[in-house]
Amino acid sequence: MSRKSERLVNLTIALLATKRWLTKSQIFNTVDGYEGEPDAMERMFERDKDDLRNLGITIEVGTFDPLFEDEVGYRIRPENYRTDISSITPRELSLISVATQAWQGAVLDSTALSALVKLKSLGIDSDFDSIPAITPTLHNSDSNFLAVINAIAQRQVISFSYLGPELDSDNRALEPYGVGTKSGHWYVAGRDLDRKEQRLFRLDRFHSEVKAQGKAGSYEIPQDFLMKEVLAAPETSQIATLKVRRGKAHSLRLKATSVEDGDDWSEITVPFIDEAELINEVLWHGTDVVVISPRSARESTISALEEIVRIHG
Repeated sequence: MSRKSERLVNLTIALLATKRWLTKSQIFNTVDGYEGEPDAMERMFERDKDDLRNLGITIEVGTFDPLFEDEVGYRIRPENYRTDISSITPRELSLISVATQAWQGAVLDSTALSALVKLKSLGIDSDFDSIPAITPTLHNSDSNFLAVINAIAQRQVISFSYLGPELDSDNRALEPYGVGTKSGHWYVAGRDLDRKEQRLFRLDRFHSEVKAQGKAGSYEIPQDFLMKEVLAAPETSQIATLKVRRGKAHSLRLKATSVEDGDDWSEITVPFIDEAELINEVLWHGTDVVVISPRSARESTISALEEIVRIHG
């Protein structure tokens, strides 16, 4: 983990765990990584706040007593930090639970906990037991996640190979602005240098390792960029028609907008946004699901099955 990423993790933990506002001086004294002249630490803190905002983390600003001109303080409310898991499937939730256990041992080491220890020594109570609850939001099993975070912090262009809707691989170059989660998946948004416009990419569809290119500080994130607004943008859904074996593929049946039952099979229509995600779910159910339309999804599913047969016989 880079020095910058380590400081951001420690700052987030300190502001989440505190039960009161933390002043800048308290933050500089407790969070590892803030060093140098006062002006330098001020600039570092302002950049860190911007980086956390681009990650979808809101830092609240307030005072101890609104009737007096006290020094302002900072904190992160746990209720504003939590991810909505209502759309996560039971299988995805199980995987997250397993990953969370691994995350706790890797991230909550003596360095990450140092801020909490220092806060305690200053007489500032912190809720240590609340830390495990925040781990799923910071964890991502994709090795590219940290590389993207570092690139955003360094304002450095990244390049990667990306799987499109037809499962074809394409090389992309991106000025990353921010990352965030939606429907159980991590996304990175930024300016696509080839298409010269802002685009959104799902990290689990990266088909190669992320590579940083060029110099750090080669671009600026637009002042009006907000990751939560990018993720909230409406997406155009399509309709797939599937044949599903009776009593099977319940996760697809739950999404169905219409069901016509036959003797051994049901024909259902399912709305979808990402064709690759639809294909993955169909393949998960094996021979219990057959894609009828759209044609592109049917052909891609057949190709994937033929590739599986070729590899495994």
